[in-house]
Amino acid sequence: MEESATLAMSRITRELKAQGKDIVSLTLGEPDFNTPDFIKEAAVQAIHDNFSFYTPVSGYQDLRESICEKLLRDNDLAYTPDQIVVSTGAKQSIANVVMAMINPDDEVIIPAPYWVSYAEIVKLAGGEPIVLETDISTDFKMTPEQFKAAITPKTKMMIYSSPCNPSGTVYSKAELAAWVDIIKSSGIFVISDEIYEHINFADGHTSLSIFDEIKDQVITVNGVSKAWAMTGWRLGYIAASKEIALACDKIQGQFTSATCSITQRAVIAAMKADPSVLKEMVAAYKSRRDLVLSYLNKIPDLKVNVPDGAFYLFPDVTAYFGRKYNNETINTAEELTKYLLHEGLVSLVHGEAFGDKNCIRISYATSEENLIKAMERITAALAKLK
Repeated sequence: MEESATLAMSRITRELKAQGKDIVSLTLGEPDFNTPDFIKEAAVQAIHDNFSFYTPVSGYQDLRESICEKLLRDNDLAYTPDQIVVSTGAKQSIANVVMAMINPDDEVIIPAPYWVSYAEIVKLAGGEPIVLETDISTDFKMTPEQFKAAITPKTKMMIYSSPCNPSGTVYSKAELAAWVDIIKSSGIFVISDEIYEHINFADGHTSLSIFDEIKDQVITVNGVSKAWAMTGWRLGYIAASKEIALACDKIQGQFTSATCSITQRAVIAAMKADPSVLKEMVAAYKSRRDLVLSYLNKIPDLKVNVPDGAFYLFPDVTAYFGRKYNNETINTAEELTKYLLHEGLVSLVHGEAFGDKNCIRISYATSEENLIKAMERITAALAKLK
């Protein structure tokens, strides 16, 4: 397995900061907002009410009921509590599904760019990641033709995210509908990672499970880390067929059992809340996106699209390959991020970690002050490359 590139760059950034370097970090996908007070109050109440004992592996019954209510209210999806498995973050949710379903030599299609852990989790299960390349000219979207052509007798699953980390790509209902016949006829399963569901600047979010013909072939993954600013609370969940949910419960029961009891009680409050309470946060992310775009669009030869969700930009930096500074040549996106770290004092993640060697990822989940400072530094550092 490879080390997570985002966590590796964060570690290097912390080390440089400890040396006194003024680094602006745009690496981690972590909201800089605080968890809403009503959620924190629910956690405090849970402590006072002594929710401090082991819980069912799949989570408290009333938490799973509240997740079902949320899925029906927000996504028009009908599930029962025995189809929900609550885990220690969406990352564990994905790992549970892959470990439960993927056997050695099974192929798993992963459109690139993809979240860094998808391919490594598949490898850990003995499967083979089949990466489908996209590019900025199509907003990093996999076409139905690509999807269909990639399926072989060994294909067991496809994994994607919408809104996407790292590209911010959002698939529309019509675009997802074009996959339905392919999924149904092939019999493969799909993990639909919807952790950025509410951080969406498009016309709304569509869950792949909305299509009844393939509902039992789709595993919906979501959680509270991003929209509810609860990264450290560690809670994600799946909604799936009863058979898959039971298999994931088995896997989880041998690894971690349930996630934190106090977190579970707090998340009930989040699930019952109207998503409209998030509108100010989402508006802030959109404003930050536009701020960063205003800088990137002025940098010569940089290719940038306008993402519709999440809190990332994923510019194509290939025009800077082959350029030099102090007799050092930049040949890859990874070398460019190292250059920007040491010359520009801005920490970023190279696109190769996400399956795209042409790009770098910029997280704008930080203050506008930090973003302005970072963009000015990046602009100046890139101008030095000749």
